[in-house]
Amino acid sequence: MKTDIQPENHIANFLPVYLDALRLDTVLDFDLFLAVQGKLVLYREKNLPFTEKYRNALLEHRVNRLYVPLNSRKKYQRYIEASLDKIIADEQIPEPSKAQIIYETSKNLVQEVFEDPRAGENIKRSKNMVEHTISYILRGREAFVHMLQITSFDYYTYTHSINVCTFSIALARRLGIENPAILHELGIGALLHDIGKHKIPPRILNKRGTLSKVEYELVKKHPIWGAEILRETNLIPPKSYYPVLQHQERLDGSGYPHGLKGQQIHFYGRIASICDTFDALTTQRTYKKALDSFPALKLMKSISMEFDAEILHEFILLMGPEEESRLRNLKNVPPEIKMAI
Repeated sequence: MKTDIQPENHIANFLPVYLDALRLDTVLDFDLFLAVQGKLVLYREKNLPFTEKYRNALLEHRVNRLYVPLNSRKKYQRYIEASLDKIIADEQIPEPSKAQIIYETSKNLVQEVFEDPRAGENIKRSKNMVEHTISYILRGREAFVHMLQITSFDYYTYTHSINVCTFSIALARRLGIENPAILHELGIGALLHDIGKHKIPPRILNKRGTLSKVEYELVKKHPIWGAEILRETNLIPPKSYYPVLQHQERLDGSGYPHGLKGQQIHFYGRIASICDTFDALTTQRTYKKALDSFPALKLMKSISMEFDAEILHEFILLMGPEEESRLRNLKNVPPEIKMAI
């Protein structure tokens, strides 16, 4: 007889962690496990230092991933958040590994934020996470490419939030913004732009069919609800509310929640709307398949009246100069792509 009960050492009960994420000579307050012949066995008990000796032994055996019990997930999460600045600065860690560590750490943090969006500590941690993301992206084009390569193509509110934050910071930098304070204002708003969806029932967010009029009107309230939740914490800069409130606004007035037009939409809102739309188009949803980058950009180009033309152009270049040349002669977009939104 089959059973859904899993043994304690089943991999589903553990969080995979990268060896590169563990800092030398730090005392870990969680156990570390190794995968051996399909089973997880205790490798290093908590409250013991992780030294170069143990790291080298793992490398000799080509081990680059360890496991932490899920019941220690929050301890590991706080450990890695406190170590990110050192990880980013460590020249011994390959750039793709840094990008992966930042992305996974961000994903776990945003999950916690959406579980308890009114917790001031979570918002403070989000602000620190944005600082680390900015620090990494400012390393250059290569850093952004690494982040882009590990972007999740399955849509979850928390992975979508990270993607929009990453795209927004990189796009602002491409537009010539280097001031960390401005990048932080934009980044924290982009990371938390969908936090109002916390108030929408999962059955609506994950509905496979077309939303009813009542359901759609409920979804349209999430930017306002997001701003209300964040105002309760009073922890983000005033201008960070623009991505939250305006990521669904459109320059031609067709967006929501307020139907703003043209100059009524802040610069941060214009950036967030482009990044939000692109990620929504290129990630797998319960009710539609993901588009590849070119069809998504092609669709956005066909409805360019909804976006800031200059910012959209720079976004296309950010995603790859070859995409811009393929879009120059665009006249029409197939109706089946238009229906994919």
